[in-house]
Amino acid sequence: MAATSLLELTADATLPEDGFAGTLLGRAWNPAAGGPSPVAVRAGGVVDVSHRFATVADLAETADPASALAETDGERLGDLGELLANTVAHPGDPARARLLAPVDVQPVKAAGVTFVISMLERLIEERALGDPGAAADIRREIGELVGSDFSRLRPGSAEAAELKRLLVERGEWSQYLEVGIGPDAEIFTKALPLSSLGTGSSAGVLRTSEWNNPEPEIALLVSSAGRIVGATLGDDVNLRDYEGRSALLLPKAKDNNASCVLGPFVRLFDGTFGLDDVRTTTVTLEVTGRDGFTLTGSSAHSEISRDPADLVAQLIGPQHQYPDGVVLMLGTMFAPVADRDEPGGGFTHREGDLVRISAPQLGTLTHEVRFCDDCPPWTYGVTALMRNLAARGLLT
Repeated sequence: MAATSLLELTADATLPEDGFAGTLLGRAWNPAAGGPSPVAVRAGGVVDVSHRFATVADLAETADPASALAETDGERLGDLGELLANTVAHPGDPARARLLAPVDVQPVKAAGVTFVISMLERLIEERALGDPGAAADIRREIGELVGSDFSRLRPGSAEAAELKRLLVERGEWSQYLEVGIGPDAEIFTKALPLSSLGTGSSAGVLRTSEWNNPEPEIALLVSSAGRIVGATLGDDVNLRDYEGRSALLLPKAKDNNASCVLGPFVRLFDGTFGLDDVRTTTVTLEVTGRDGFTLTGSSAHSEISRDPADLVAQLIGPQHQYPDGVVLMLGTMFAPVADRDEPGGGFTHREGDLVRISAPQLGTLTHEVRFCDDCPPWTYGVTALMRNLAARGLLT
């Protein structure tokens, strides 16, 4: 018998604090069309706008995506509460309108080690060689070594270069310090186009992983020209034991079936919301387990060590192009260390954990945690999308 799910979605618990005041872009499965569509999420309902914008990427390429979405009407798929209920109760049902990840053909990239706390946790992973039992002692040793020096450093600055020189002389240098305070950001591929999951989904961790955690982040929607047009929430699900054994196992730690969750919507930049709001927002994490375990925390995005615009500039430009645009996850300062089982054992996910990631102007992204091989396999790729759009007469 399947264990009882903790997952429940309502419109009030999903929307931003100001409700429908912003320009909310989503994606939904349209049963009548037999495929996914970009949608406008409004007080009057969830509206399919695919007749004008076949993909989210098409909308992101317009001169003013927020205005373009606001002035577009289309087929009403239902109210938000209906689609959220279908997403939970009827996952994968082609006969039901339900929410999907709010991006489509864009690759999803992620920036790592952009907060001091997460940088120190990466150092701990590296020294512990993936053993969570060794982390507590190492965490204490590193705290005694570095103190608060890193919190005042600007990556790539002369002060950061001097600290690097001193640490190298002491034999304390690390690849994580290099990307944490050096000039070049760590930016890696998190997920391929159309592989991300949306709110109400089951996120996957490998059955063989014994040390893993959520990584709540803000993700930016970026056009092919490098223009940031909106933001959403994300969970960059991470296997700490795999990455700790070797940084070369980063793809194994990061890119697995159902390991990237985005949503619930992209809030497009308009008069109510912009990049400065991203810079100053607070991201909140809540984990609730079937075992009664709870974990909560919040982080001020103002503590990020690399500005979002700088990260985007390092991602896209003359050095690298993304013709369909790109999604960039900005990194997290969350690295849960609360003991879940035995003292000193730290935190790791258990099957059935409920994860909620929130920000005031972006709403709440909610998902469960399962093993990757128990999550639905990724089957709907770019070929399937192109065939569906062609059959609907939406490719021009």
